[in-house]
Amino acid sequence: MNAPTPLRVKTVLLVDDGDESRLLTRWFLTYFGYVVDSVRSAEEALGVFDPKIHDAVVTDNSMQGMTGVEMAHIIKLRSPATPVIMHTGLVPEDRSCLDFVVQKPAHLLEIKEALDKFLGGMPPPK
Repeated sequence: MNAPTPLRVKTVLLVDDGDESRLLTRWFLTYFGYVVDSVRSAEEALGVFDPKIHDAVVTDNSMQGMTGVEMAHIIKLRSPATPVIMHTGLVPEDRSCLDFVVQKPAHLLEIKEALDKFLGGMPPPK
């Protein structure tokens, strides 16, 4: 009898220019078993994003320079299958590049649950 294949740890790219929010979200997701690469800007995220490494992207929208939704469009051009989850107080009108939006204020469990559904093989949230 073959041993079950171990599950691969999922890696999330977290993009938020708010240090407190980014650090808290990173700690929270790490606690639940995700590996989290975190950056302060959309431009920095585009420089490190690798679809072979990053299973999903969690981003804020309102950031200096490029917005999260502008970055999400570029991520989707590079890797259409990578889920992009936005955690923001300012929900953009154009959500065509986003797989899920968690509007602030919201509990961080909403982000974790969305990641679990997209990366765990369960149907995406409605």
